[in-house]
Amino acid sequence: MSKPRSAGSLLLVLAALQAHWLAGQLTGREAGQAAAIGSSSEAPYRVSVSVDEVVLNFHAVDGKGRPISDLKPGEFGILDNGRPPRRIVAFDSWGDSPLRIGILLDTSESMQANLARNRALAIQAAQTLLRRRPDEGFVMGFGRQSRLLQTRTSDASAVREGVLQVGTGGPAKLPGTAIFDVILSACLYNFGGEPAQGRAILLFSDGEDNASYTELKDAVDRCQRGNTAIYAFRAGVGPEKDSTGPGTLAELAAETGGRVFRSDDSEAGIENDLRTIEADLRNQYRVVYDPSDLKHDGSFHKVELTAPERVNSILIRSGYYAPAH
Repeated sequence: MSKPRSAGSLLLVLAALQAHWLAGQLTGREAGQAAAIGSSSEAPYRVSVSVDEVVLNFHAVDGKGRPISDLKPGEFGILDNGRPPRRIVAFDSWGDSPLRIGILLDTSESMQANLARNRALAIQAAQTLLRRRPDEGFVMGFGRQSRLLQTRTSDASAVREGVLQVGTGGPAKLPGTAIFDVILSACLYNFGGEPAQGRAILLFSDGEDNASYTELKDAVDRCQRGNTAIYAFRAGVGPEKDSTGPGTLAELAAETGGRVFRSDDSEAGIENDLRTIEADLRNQYRVVYDPSDLKHDGSFHKVELTAPERVNSILIRSGYYAPAH
């Protein structure tokens, strides 16, 4: 596997939009997105880092695909838009981390033929990934609008029941698919506070978004703030040359530190995909640094990470968006 290049950003406040007393912290665009997406009872939380510090998680493996857990700060280098950081603030490693998994299933018209298969894959993912009491998952179905079918729980059987409810209400009344909206909603309302590692969205979709109020950039930014990777299971529907979906899924995965898989892969292939996801999430490093040149202009910063020869590949996000204000 080639070395993906990415990084993460983290702003000071990640807050639930429905609380009236927090409304002043939101941009006008986010307020409009919240009205379109809905609300949640999830409490707001804060992340204790400077607004200008970049936080990124990454996963490293050796030539046999085994996680490397003993990297030291001096063994790797970081370039932020081609420049080394002003300073490294913190460096940590986590092994055997608990998982928080959001399962998002596309129920739009273009995905009806794949829905039964994706339900089965989602249940298999829940059984594989949510094996221990600290692990938690939630379930959302979406077309133009999204619906939370199981709140975050450590009960894998409850997650399974939530998956089985997806799409049972018949075809959506409103046509369209709002992928970016449901990702934003999931990140804002359903992951909760710390820990900020072991988080992922499993997105079952063809990647065709034609109804979101949210832009891809805003959905990615929210995932990056919460260190949440997107793992997409792409349906093999229609001629890819006429579809923007595969490119959209690839961008979502690359910019959040995830991967794209085929939902129509063999049983052995799917089992391997799920083992890969678990290894990525349970064994991670976190580095916090001050960029040497960070302007509050909302621009995208490309981040490159170099590692010693004993590291065969690194999975990390491809960059981050600078604060806009």
